[in-house]
Parts: sequence; C-alpha cells; structure tokens
Amino acid sequence: MKQIQINSHQFTLHPSGAIFWEEKKMLLIADVHLGKVAHFRKHGAPVPANAAFQNLEKLTEISNHFEPKTICFLGDLFHSKINEEWQDFEKWVEYTKAEVILISGNHDIIPQYLYEDLGVKVFDELLLEGFHLTHHPSEIKGTFNFSGHVHPGIRMRGVGRQYLRFACFYKSVNGLILPAFGNFTGKHVLKPSKNDEVFAIVEGEVICVSTNN
Repeated sequence: MKQIQINSHQFTLHPSGAIFWEEKKMLLIADVHLGKVAHFRKHGAPVPANAAFQNLEKLTEISNHFEPKTICFLGDLFHSKINEEWQDFEKWVEYTKAEVILISGNHDIIPQYLYEDLGVKVFDELLLEGFHLTHHPSEIKGTFNFSGHVHPGIRMRGVGRQYLRFACFYKSVNGLILPAFGNFTGKHVLKPSKNDEVFAIVEGEVICVSTNN
C-alpha cells in the first residue's frame, strides 16, 4: 500500500485499485463493472464463470480490511442490465456494514430506485470538504477531483524491447484517476507530463513510477 497526502488529508492507495480516505473512513472504488462477465457469457464469449465472483470476493476482502464507514463507487458499478450477478450484489450489500454510495457512470443503466431499494444512495457527483467525486474526470476550481472511467494504465519498458502494461493510479495537480477495480476490464495507457504522479500496481504492490520522484 502507498500513503499519500492531498490537501492535508491522508489517503491509502491499495493494490486492489481502491483508495481509503482516512479522515472520512471512506473507501473509494471505480469501475467494478459487475454483470459484465454474465453479459459476455450470455453472448457466447468464453469467459470463466468464476470471474464474476472474484470481484465480489475482492470487495468483501477490502471492506473487511479497512472497515470503512462508507463505500463510494465512482461509477460503472454494474455494467449492463440486470442479470444473474445482480442477486449476488444484493447479498453483498446486505452483508456489508458500511453505507454504500454510487456516483452514476455511463454504464450504470439500472434504474436508480432499484439501488435505493437496497439502501444504496445514488448521486451524479459529490462535493465533500473540497474534494469532488465523479465518474468522468472533471475540474471545478478550488477542488480536487477523484474519478474513474478511464481505466488508466502505464507502459513500462523491460529488458531489451519488451514492454509491460500495468494498471495505475494517475495523479495530476487537481485530480486523481483510479484504476478499474473490476478484473474483466482493459487499460488505457496514459502518457504522464512532468508534473503528474503515477502509482503502478505491480504484483500486489503500489509503486511510484513517476520520473519526477
């Protein structure tokens, strides 16, 4: 794990792709894409069925580890219309002791009232103590933005001409983009500027790979 400070607040970057906001006891998670595995399997893609359970298992493990007061999903929690994975999500919400919040993403097409029936609060965005929580990267003057959507990745050169791609936390001056939490998602390789900080997830560790550090 990696500890960073933003605007005098403490945040823990976890190798799962989540961030724990120490002062608020809030877990930030982006792009879980529940339902995606069932959606692709329904359309004939050869995806292992247990891939669907791995995301919920990881959610359970990280919530048990941090024991957050609130879990805030930064969009694209559920990838498709309701399918068999929705029932598993219902059980997970019932199990967790934390308040659950969803910031709507472009894939969150399930009616809001179904989330609210589970006790999940749904917002388009949230402003908390100078921090702006959204799905798409955004900018409001005087705030720091936490977002998802991009599925950020970094390409690193190995021996010879070999390159490897890793999911990463991508921090600019006014915002931080979380990696996709879901295990059945791609990566969009970004090219950091000299003022950006990049924290790659490599073999269960969060490592700062910025050239300015």
